[in-house]
Amino acid sequence: MARLPVWILRLFAAAFVLGLLAAATRPAAQSAPGSSSPEAIAPLQPPPPGITGDEIFAQLVRHNELRNAALRQYSAIRTYAVTNTKGKVHAQKIVQMDYRAPGRKTFVTTSEKGSSVVRHLVLNRLIESEAGAATGKEHHDSSITPANYTLVLLGEEQIGPSRCYVVQAVPNRKDKYLFEGKVWIDTQDFAIVKIAGHPAKKLSFWIERAEFVRQYQKAGEFWLPLKDETAVDVKFYGKKILTIDHRLSTVNEARPGSETRQNAQALSDSVAPAPE
Repeated sequence: MARLPVWILRLFAAAFVLGLLAAATRPAAQSAPGSSSPEAIAPLQPPPPGITGDEIFAQLVRHNELRNAALRQYSAIRTYAVTNTKGKVHAQKIVQMDYRAPGRKTFVTTSEKGSSVVRHLVLNRLIESEAGAATGKEHHDSSITPANYTLVLLGEEQIGPSRCYVVQAVPNRKDKYLFEGKVWIDTQDFAIVKIAGHPAKKLSFWIERAEFVRQYQKAGEFWLPLKDETAVDVKFYGKKILTIDHRLSTVNEARPGSETRQNAQALSDSVAPAPE
C-alpha cells in the first residue's frame, strides 16, 4: 500500500515518547557497551545490466497504485509489545485491526498487560495516530515516492522466497518525517519486502539512536505488513524495543491460504534479530 510508509513515522513518534518516558523516570544503571562482533553479511549480487534505481522506482509506484486500487479490505490480529534487550515485556497489547478502503481503520483491544503508563503513552497513541492517518487527518507526506526519495540501486539479494532489488533510500531533504536506509523490492511484483533505516533527522535530545526494520508478507496479489521492530537508545537509560506482529485474518474478505503463511514464516526466518 502506498501509504504504509507513514507507519515509519508513527513508530518514530512512539520512539520519541519512549525517550521522554524514560527520561522522566529514575535512570537505570548503565551497562558497559557490548563487545560482540558484527554479523557476517553476504555480499550483494550484481543486478541485471541496464536497469537503474529510477526505473525500479517508477515500477514500484505504478504497481503500488494498482494494488491500492484492488485492495478493498483486510484484517489482522496485531500484537504490540515494548521490551528491553533481554526480552522482558514492559507492556503488551493485542488488537483486532480492520481496514476498509479507501481509508478507514478500526481497532478493538482483545487483551493487554504490563505498565498502564507505557500502554497509554506509547501503544494507545500509536494506534490513535494510525487511525487518524488512515482518514487523512495527518497531512505529512512521508510516502516512498520520487518527491521524497532518490533510490540508488546497490544489487540483488534473496530474502526468504523473494528475489529482491536492494536499493539505498536517500531522502531529498532532512526531515523528521523521512528516513534513511535500505529497501528490498521484489523483482517480480515490484513490491516492498523489507525496509531498514533510521530517521533522516534527529528525533530529540534524549534519543541517541532510533532504528527500525519493517517486513512485509505476500497475500495473493497484495503485500501487507508482517512485523515492525523499532529499537531506541535513550540517553542515560539504555535500549528499548517496540515490536508489532501482524497476523493476517482476511484479505478482501477471504482468508489467506497456507502459501501466505509459509511465505510469511520464510521471510521472518530470513531476517536476523536486531543486535543487542
